[in-house]
Amino acid sequence: MAEASVTVGGKASSLSSSSVFAVATGLAHVRIDSSALDRLSKTTATETTSSQHRICVPDFLTLEESRAFLLVLLNNLVLSNAPSRIPLLLSQTLNSNPPTFQFLDADVTQPDLLTSSTLLAVSAILDRQSAALSAFADVAAAFSCEALKADITPFNLMDSGDGHASKAEVAVAADMRVLLNGSKSVGKENIRSVARVPKVHGSVREQAKAVHSRMRVELNSGVKGVVVGSEEAVCTVLLPLAAALKELGECSFARAKSNSEVIGGDGLRLGIGEVFGKECPTQDGLSSGLNKAVNLFLGKEYGKFAHEVFVMFGLVWKVVVWEAVTAVAVLEAAELNDVILGVKEMKVEGNTKVEEKKKKKKVVLGKGTSSILALIKERLLSGREIALGTWVADFLSLLDLAKPEFNEFLLKVKDVVESNESRRLPKIPKGTRDFAKEQMTIRKKAFLIIEEVFERHGATALDTPVFELRETLMGKYGEDSKLIYDLADQGGELLSLRYDLTVPFARFVAMNGLTSFKRYQIAKVYRRDNPSKGRYREFYQCDFDIAGTPTPSEIMGPDFEVVRILTELLDELDIGEYEIKLNHRKLLDSMMQICGVPPEKFRTICSSIDKLDKQSFQQIRKEMVEEKGLTAETADRIETFVKEKGSPLALLSKFKQEGSDFSKHKGASEALKELEILFIALEKSKRIDKVVFDLSLARGLDYYTGVIFEAVFKGGTQVGSIAAGGRYDNLIGMFGSRSVPAVGVSLGIERVFAIMEQQQKNLNQMARPTKTEVLVSIVGNDFTLAAELAGELWDARVKAEFLVNKRRAKHFEYAKESRIPWMVLVYEQEIKEGVVQLKNLEANIDIKISRAEFVEELRRRLYP
Repeated sequence: MAEASVTVGGKASSLSSSSVFAVATGLAHVRIDSSALDRLSKTTATETTSSQHRICVPDFLTLEESRAFLLVLLNNLVLSNAPSRIPLLLSQTLNSNPPTFQFLDADVTQPDLLTSSTLLAVSAILDRQSAALSAFADVAAAFSCEALKADITPFNLMDSGDGHASKAEVAVAADMRVLLNGSKSVGKENIRSVARVPKVHGSVREQAKAVHSRMRVELNSGVKGVVVGSEEAVCTVLLPLAAALKELGECSFARAKSNSEVIGGDGLRLGIGEVFGKECPTQDGLSSGLNKAVNLFLGKEYGKFAHEVFVMFGLVWKVVVWEAVTAVAVLEAAELNDVILGVKEMKVEGNTKVEEKKKKKKVVLGKGTSSILALIKERLLSGREIALGTWVADFLSLLDLAKPEFNEFLLKVKDVVESNESRRLPKIPKGTRDFAKEQMTIRKKAFLIIEEVFERHGATALDTPVFELRETLMGKYGEDSKLIYDLADQGGELLSLRYDLTVPFARFVAMNGLTSFKRYQIAKVYRRDNPSKGRYREFYQCDFDIAGTPTPSEIMGPDFEVVRILTELLDELDIGEYEIKLNHRKLLDSMMQICGVPPEKFRTICSSIDKLDKQSFQQIRKEMVEEKGLTAETADRIETFVKEKGSPLALLSKFKQEGSDFSKHKGASEALKELEILFIALEKSKRIDKVVFDLSLARGLDYYTGVIFEAVFKGGTQVGSIAAGGRYDNLIGMFGSRSVPAVGVSLGIERVFAIMEQQQKNLNQMARPTKTEVLVSIVGNDFTLAAELAGELWDARVKAEFLVNKRRAKHFEYAKESRIPWMVLVYEQEIKEGVVQLKNLEANIDIKISRAEFVEELRRRLYP
């Protein structure tokens, strides 16, 4: 018996899946904490009319599962304060390590303890083994990548920080890169079972993690007199694990089969192939196992269901081990052909030539795989001759989960992965992104359009610091203030990263005593938000603002202009169909008063209403009533208002009718007059068709005082709001200066980029990454000639690059890849003749021209 022990019943002790596995495999004995024994010795069996249930180990359990069952039952009895006799009997039985278990005089009064203990015991073993499988499956797959010379670009998966990528998939891809870092054995073979590794292995990791989380709770949640744990809760995490295991087994089998077919040496390949065919579980066996498990789950035979998943796990483990065996056989074929008895004498049918040793180039494996392979060879290959069956048996024994040697081996594998220097490859923070050349091409084009629209309306550019004094930002964003990034004190000032561009603009106007200012700013802002699709922590905003008091004849003029600018931006960016929702803050406040919302709750209720584009009104109603203390009657009244949405002028006419709720309210009447001027101006400007009057629009920011609006994309790409803005007459005055009214719009350019990128994908278009017009191609090795010719083009303001290479094909490949329209081809013959060859790749035109005239000819054709 091993010296390790598992204690149950102590105040500081709790049962874990690892401890269940240790007892199940005979690696630890069991002891009941002395304090628990004292407590249980005072518990006496009371007379009860309830029936007694004999402790009987289910006959479908393996010995390993049976030991786990008895340990979990023992723990449950101790947690339930059962009389001490039965727990002592169970611990003594486990420690005596019998091959079978029979209890003639051991009863419990709670039959559910027996069924729940069965489920939890088997699940605990699965929890422990799944963790081992997750680690070793990556190793086996990495060996296969090298054995099959597979393309490993699918492992370049990175966490973009926007919530799109699965963390588990990204982690698997990272571990695969660690294992294969520096490998010269991978290649360009596009193998589906390799490309699927991040998804399939990542799924197993996710489901194994879910099982682990559930088992941490259920193994120690016993309450006196109540069934321990929840069978349904455990089974609902086991079922997805079973499905993930099947996928893993099928992928691993596909790689193992491919490995077995490329083992070097006919004798070794035939020998291992024969054993593999006999002993490795098949894909049909995995499907059958899953089907059986699902049927047991549906029939609510939860104990048998868990056992069937355990059996299925055993099949998958065996497949993964065989993947490792076949992959190592490929990678070490040269050495194995020397030491495996009999393989050199084996012949392929119809081939009379005896297999001879062939000299092979040294195999360069990855830093991770080479270290792990060395551990395996240390235990299996000692240089002595060995029978093939013995070598395979030794390999399988090394990877026996129940043996302590495997645990030592697995710890070393994890050390290899975690200590490998490539593990520290740089990465970007969550919620941020890098932009490659294709993306930057789209961005630069969009920024040029945006700047042109802004400048068309007479705005000047402004730039402000990326961080501000914390006091500048605080109190301006309502509930969203919690999303502001605070910086560590670097010199006696409390600083924060800017949350938007509007508050810094207001601070600039106030600080400089300006009374009118029309400006635009395109810059990055920062929000400590949870990254998700279309939501980042660092992103660009494109703002246009007009500060200043309009003349009486221009009331609503600035408001009209910013809405007009927004329509121009979205039209010229050509993103597709959109609509601009528009409302008025005074109308919202009037609605709050009419509905009976207390003044102190106006802002928080508006914050709830602002979520209506993402949630149903019933969800919002629950939040307003249960969390924010609004009466049900008031919430229902609000519903009648926020449903109002439609044509601006038609809805405005309805609200202005005599007898309407708004017509009786002073603030609402003022808002409706302003909106009437705005809507008529938009109609005259032929932009009213883009606007929707929507009373549910309630921008959550505290500083809006008048018109508020939000643009929403109506195409296929789901990105939410793409622009927003409104009037904020009091914000500038909050900085202690005179009050300067202002109105502005902010374009959510990151979401616009997402739409533009998706449009290009849908059209199968690729943005041209450079503006290069001419490639100077020196087919030879005269770099100085390239410098001379390219220099002349640059002096003539022609966008050009040069390439010096003896291989003609390289020049054409580069020009086509970069989509460069013109080439200047210079061969040795052209140098001697004093001419160059101009080639237009799109029109397939070839022109020979004198060396002195080529620049002028190119300029004439490029800029006619």
